[in-house]
Order: sequence, then structure tokens, then C-alpha cells
Amino acid sequence: MTAPTQSVAVLGAGDHIGAAIVRKFAAQGFAVHAGRRNGDKLAPLLGGTVTGRSLDAREPDDVAAFLAEAETIAPLALVIFNVGANVQFPLLDTTDRVFRKVWEMACFAGFVTVREAARIMAPRGAGKIFVTGATAGLRGNPGYSAFAAAKAGLRAMAQSAARELWPQGLHVAHLVIDAGVDTAWVRQRVIERIGAEALAAQPDLLMPPEAVAEAYWALYSQPSAAWTFEQEIRPYGETW
Repeated sequence: MTAPTQSVAVLGAGDHIGAAIVRKFAAQGFAVHAGRRNGDKLAPLLGGTVTGRSLDAREPDDVAAFLAEAETIAPLALVIFNVGANVQFPLLDTTDRVFRKVWEMACFAGFVTVREAARIMAPRGAGKIFVTGATAGLRGNPGYSAFAAAKAGLRAMAQSAARELWPQGLHVAHLVIDAGVDTAWVRQRVIERIGAEALAAQPDLLMPPEAVAEAYWALYSQPSAAWTFEQEIRPYGETW
């Protein structure tokens, strides 16, 4: 098998969306370097052209080292920031610690990732940096003050970075996922809310993780004459 000539780094390679992204780009012939908290959980993904380790995306030195590792494997073509931090607390129950931690995970870590990726890619004038956003970044809802603030900050940071880096040949994009992603935990919560029969009657109400990976592949495949900064994806049954 021919060795990959380009690499992809995925920060936040969790069990669902992150894993689907890793599999998609590995299947397309890239070397994929995957990072997440509790790196032992990466075991099902590792092998072939996929490597990975534990990663704390809130630590700049760790992020820089992680991206350097991917660059050593093969020149970085794409970095995806997919770290999750979705929590729900009433405003009066949102502690300083919770707010600060969510901001560090969803906003500060995203900034660090984009900055460190740009440091590698900018000198050669090519590369793509994508960040996973959420509807909370576009509008706040009750119980999501910490998450909405962090995701709104992530979106604004990504937009600023795109305006600065596009002219340098770096495609920065923000993907808004407006959906419940189809995991066992989310599916059970939806069943509790609307019932199993109602969910069965709307098979596309939840978004498969693979659909997010396909959206990222479509963004990656865009020519420089038609780049997208922000794309929203949602099931057809989702209200918005």
C-alpha cells in the first residue's frame, strides 16, 4: 500500500462524530492523527494509517506537539477541531468553574488549535482548518448560557481567522450542527421526550455521525474559487 502523502489531525476524536471523521478521511487515503481525552478509548480506531493519543486541547503546548506529530507523519492538509463541551444548567446553577471550563474547552481550545495549525500551514500557503460549531453559537437558549457563550466565541474567532487566513491560502470553515446526533444516549432522551413510536415514524430526526463526516469531506473538497466559511446541517425533520 502506498504511504499517505498528506495527513489530517482530528482534535476531539470521540466515539461518535470524531470517530466517523477519522474513518472517513482514513478511507480517503490520508494519514489521520487522532486526539482525545482518555486516549485509551481510541483503540478501535488505531491501525493502518490512523495514529492517536491522549490530548488536552486546552493546553497550548500539547496542541502544538500534537499537530507537529501529524506534520511529521505527512504534511498537514487538514486540521479539524471537534472538541465537545455541551452542558445544560439553569443560569443560577451555572458556577464560575463550569462556565470557565466550558469556555476553555469549546472556545479557547479552538483558538489555540486554529493558531497552531496556521503556524504550520501559513508558510506554505495551503491547508484547511475546520471547527465544529452548534446552533448555540447562533442563538442562546434557556439553560445553555455557558455553552452558547463558548460556541458563539468559537464562531466569531473562526470568522476572524477566516478573514485573515483565506488570503494566505488557508481555508478556515465553521460547521454548524443543528441536530441531535444519533447516539444511544441521545436516542434514549428523544424517546423519553416524544416516545419510541414517534421516533420510529421520523427515522431521519437524528443525525448519523457519518453524515457529519460527509459534510466535512464536502467542505474539504471545495475548490478555492468556491470556498464556504459557514455551513449549517440539520435533518429535514428538525425545526429551525
